Amino acid sequence: MDIKNNFSSIEQITGQYLRNNTNVPINKTSGGMTFEEVLSLKKSTSDYNHSCNAAMISLKFSKHADARLNERNINLTDEQLKRLNDGAKKASGKGINESLMIMDDLAFIVNIKNSTVVTAIDSKASEENIFTNIDGAVIV
Repeated sequence: MDIKNNFSSIEQITGQYLRNNTNVPINKTSGGMTFEEVLSLKKSTSDYNHSCNAAMISLKFSKHADARLNERNINLTDEQLKRLNDGAKKASGKGINESLMIMDDLAFIVNIKNSTVVTAIDSKASEENIFTNIDGAVIV
């Protein structure tokens, strides 16, 4: 049985497509960049944005942290606030999201992404010395 169809073979279509599009390099994106160039650009842009974010951190204190500071009579000096901010910058640079920051006889849980001190603990209040839901620690 001889069946004739009007379909072209894969080889014919491929050859036709490649002959008609010889001015478009196959390994280039529509923007004229190779995948490797796009990936490299994305990585360097990501690194740049990450380092810029780390340089611009200015910590704020949540209501909970303010309440803990007040009830525990913790008064931070300007120098201590600067150390906390510097620690948050370092944590951000390392990709930490929730950090335990230890400074003098105080401990702070800091949400790095939101630049917010979540809670403050003095040495008397940290009887168990167990800190959960953190992914890094910084000693400042």
